[in-house]
Amino acid sequence: MDKIRTLRFFVATLERGSFAAAAKKYGTDPSTVSKALHRLESELGIQLFQRSTRQLNLTSAGHQYARTARLVLDELSACEEALQQSNRLPSGTLKVNLPVSYGRRYIQPLLANFRQLYPNIALEIQFDDAYLDMIEHGIDVSIRSGSVQDSQLIARQLSPIDYLICASHDYLNQHGAPRGPHEFHHHSWIRFRFKQTGRLLGLKLAPSDEAKLPDIAQNMVVNDGESMAELCAQGLGLTQIPHFIARDWIKAGEITPLFPSFRPRDEGVYILYHRREHVPLRVKLFVDFVIESIQAQGESPRRTWVSNLDAFAAPQT
Repeated sequence: MDKIRTLRFFVATLERGSFAAAAKKYGTDPSTVSKALHRLESELGIQLFQRSTRQLNLTSAGHQYARTARLVLDELSACEEALQQSNRLPSGTLKVNLPVSYGRRYIQPLLANFRQLYPNIALEIQFDDAYLDMIEHGIDVSIRSGSVQDSQLIARQLSPIDYLICASHDYLNQHGAPRGPHEFHHHSWIRFRFKQTGRLLGLKLAPSDEAKLPDIAQNMVVNDGESMAELCAQGLGLTQIPHFIARDWIKAGEITPLFPSFRPRDEGVYILYHRREHVPLRVKLFVDFVIESIQAQGESPRRTWVSNLDAFAAPQT
């Protein structure tokens, strides 16, 4: 128990930034926390913190140990919770990280129903397109689009991703529609650039079309998917956006798809949670609820609404 207590002191210190703050969390004094962490460093034979008069910073060894410490404490907490929850209603706080567009369009409308079903589960929702380390940031469940390669996470696919090249009716009335990739360079485009890397996202096309694709103009470049759809609706150019952004814009008749969608084999929308022996009940309930709700909307690991595009899209005017 002393080692578990020390691990809790260690994690609380790095999360709160001082021995005093960690001590306050656990109702003890700073000297108790400081002595416990000094003993831990002596036992390990390594320095976990770089100490100065103003702040504590983790060493490289400290970062490595912190990840393991969090995993140990999370697993212990999940095990204890699993035993306790067998005799009571599901409860606790669930920290969920969502990509902005998908989260607002697909998940946010579901939250009221989830809260009705499980009123004792508190939700802390983060909307963020950045790929955050779930352990480091204390995230229980995350939804991500693209490809997932992390052996410490369980990834359950919600849907594939269908990419659609779209334009507004005003743009088509003024400039006409391209007949294929060989005419793309005649048109204005709204492109996407990644915030983290600065990389400009290319068009996602079948290999046979990519071979014919000339360099296209970069008339507008943004770092937000919703802005791509909005600028497209304003008639500023063609754009290619994923189905979960395009859906409501097409349904409202503000933009229209020009070609069949393209579906990369290695991309999808996934719901992620930690791989552990004892998954907290609130995590299981939320994950199952989201999967069932998305399937009820007609999407699954092999299908999106784009399958019904002809019936779904508003008629052109």
